[in-house]
Amino acid sequence: MTLPSHTYLTQRGIPFEKLIFPPETEKGASNVADALGFQPSQMVKTLIFETDKDERVLVMLGGDKNAVSGYLKKAIGSRNIRLASPETVVEMTGYEIGSIPPFHWQPPGFRSFVDASLMEEQVLGVGGGVWGQEIMIAPTDLVRASGSALVNLSDRSKPGLA
Repeated sequence: MTLPSHTYLTQRGIPFEKLIFPPETEKGASNVADALGFQPSQMVKTLIFETDKDERVLVMLGGDKNAVSGYLKKAIGSRNIRLASPETVVEMTGYEIGSIPPFHWQPPGFRSFVDASLMEEQVLGVGGGVWGQEIMIAPTDLVRASGSALVNLSDRSKPGLA
């Protein structure tokens, strides 16, 4: 199966590997990691946040991480942020939560952020656009494909911006 996310990467010469896991796998990065034989830190959570400035942004974190609220607000540049509703996510991305690819659907000017801790991994898993379809990609290629800003969002022992 070739998905729009695969076509996007292929057209840009960005290397990736397609992996499949059972579609009956329970949602969640750690469950996908178990199904594919990887660590939860290698599975990327793609989260859509809304700001009080009517902006939506994509935030990528390892499956075992949570963003430090202050770091996230500083990176986005807004004190009032919230996770987008499932309906808003589908309306905006065309994808259900749990299978959102972090590239190819964003309009011009859309901002995306990658947590710096993801750069410590050899390979990362991101949603392909259909539950059960995973894209394995090098961290630097993920940043390039998504046009993301690299920031520290989860490590309290380091400053908030990488």
